[in-house]
Amino acid sequence: MAGEPSLVYRSSATGGFSVTVSADPRRILARKIEHRVSVRFTPDPCIIETSEGRVHAAPGDAILTGVAGEQWRVSRARFAQKYRPLPPTVAGEAGVYMSLPNRVLALQVARPFEVVLADGVSHLQGRAGDWLVDYGDGSLGVVANAIFAQTYEIL
Repeated sequence: MAGEPSLVYRSSATGGFSVTVSADPRRILARKIEHRVSVRFTPDPCIIETSEGRVHAAPGDAILTGVAGEQWRVSRARFAQKYRPLPPTVAGEAGVYMSLPNRVLALQVARPFEVVLADGVSHLQGRAGDWLVDYGDGSLGVVANAIFAQTYEIL
């Protein structure tokens, strides 16, 4: 709607779920469905072109490719909490990993919105109907509705 303020959500980079998402009565609890992803670790700073926006990656960050060819970044510091290697892949090396069934809070947003990632420079654009996902570790993300249905189970 014209004149309506933009919805902007900001990752806190501190542990725990955000007050903004956890206090919203529309939020749901969901669990990541275990599925395979392809992973590489970037040796140099780079920018990942995701369907939601440009994301800055630092050396050592994981660049993942998911079920529909979508890409995203996970910091090296948080990667082991979210994914485990599938043999013959060795932990910390490029290969195939399995997502862990971590619980998240999610909010389906009825209008376009923006997420500022914890690095303060990467911005994601959500479309009406996309999900704002709070990973409980100070990071937020945008997941398209079709991808959310394939990769999360509502609890």
